[in-house]
Amino acid sequence: QLQLVESGGGLVQPGGSLRLSCAASGLNFHSYAIGWFRQAPGREREGVSCISRGSVNVVHIDDVKGRFTISRDNIKKAAYLQMNSLKPEDSAVYYCAAVQRLDGSTACDMTAMDNWGKGTLVVVSS
Repeated sequence: QLQLVESGGGLVQPGGSLRLSCAASGLNFHSYAIGWFRQAPGREREGVSCISRGSVNVVHIDDVKGRFTISRDNIKKAAYLQMNSLKPEDSAVYYCAAVQRLDGSTACDMTAMDNWGKGTLVVVSS
């Protein structure tokens, strides 16, 4: 099991950037697929960006393609979500999640993840 802690959220103006971090503790971080999910008020939680254990496979939802970049550092046991050109509709609580995937696949399905952080709030507003 992993313990995950997100940071980096905050208030940013439309068009601005934020970099979210997910710090992990526990064993074998390198064997876990990582996903960033978000949940806005009144909406279901959705997968935003996902990365395989070796960073070979990356998935972004269409809404954030070209604006968000997911990455990870297995030595530091951390994952990141660089968010550029932010829009008001990106406002949400962002969660980092993980599931062990030894086959190197990604995991963007909320029901598949079994390790979750508590989230960090992103507000995009002028």
